[in-house]
Amino acid sequence: MISFEQTEDLNASAQITYDNMQSYYQHYGVDWKLATIRKQISDLENWDILFEGLVVGAIRLAYDESGCYLRDLQVVQNFQGRGIGSKALNEVSKLAIDAGVDSVRLRVFKISPAQHLYQRQGFVIDKEEDRFYYMSRPL
Repeated sequence: MISFEQTEDLNASAQITYDNMQSYYQHYGVDWKLATIRKQISDLENWDILFEGLVVGAIRLAYDESGCYLRDLQVVQNFQGRGIGSKALNEVSKLAIDAGVDSVRLRVFKISPAQHLYQRQGFVIDKEEDRFYYMSRPL
């Protein structure tokens, strides 16, 4: 069973991102530290993704005049491929609608397989840069 609850332990949540993103940081020569991630997420709306009661991922959101910005969606590698990411995106849509916005946008590394998940879930590429796709989906 997959569920979601607001994050209480930002350090553990930051660790999930650090672990998942390490290969991308190395690929692009980004020198991010765990403390940097912790600082970056502290002002966001943070949610834990739970699978049978175990924290297996994180959702991080920010809101502005353009809608909901999905700043981060992480699923621990051992739990990927089980539909958790799709269910998390459904939860993001619910949270965004509850917040009164009508779209979700995100940025994803071009080399990330997550881009395929986002496209399957109806996100379209609005813009691209050297490393990133910028994607959005109306609600």
